[in-house]
Amino acid sequence: MQLSEVQKWIYEFYSKRGWTEYGPFIRVGFLMEEVGEVAQAVRTYEIGRDRPDETEKSLQESRQAIVEELGDVIGNVTLLANIYDISLEEIMEAHQNKLTERFQQEKKD
Repeated sequence: MQLSEVQKWIYEFYSKRGWTEYGPFIRVGFLMEEVGEVAQAVRTYEIGRDRPDETEKSLQESRQAIVEELGDVIGNVTLLANIYDISLEEIMEAHQNKLTERFQQEKKD
């Protein structure tokens, strides 16, 4: 799936549920919550939770949790980009250019 298709699908799906009505400060809050859930999923995968009130997950279940939580992060990043009329392609191009320019010196050494 192309980034533009992803961005369109996320907007349409979230829009049907009224989730696109939140402003940037609320959206950033949701993004931070989801990043925390990624951190928890990675911890569970890497070292486990070691809590008596939680059952152990298999590595496959733990990996799937990481996949799902990363999807939630991408969804929130996409909606934040939409607020500012920024395409995911523009984000990735700017990111690539920034890193390429920043680390250009390494290639010359």
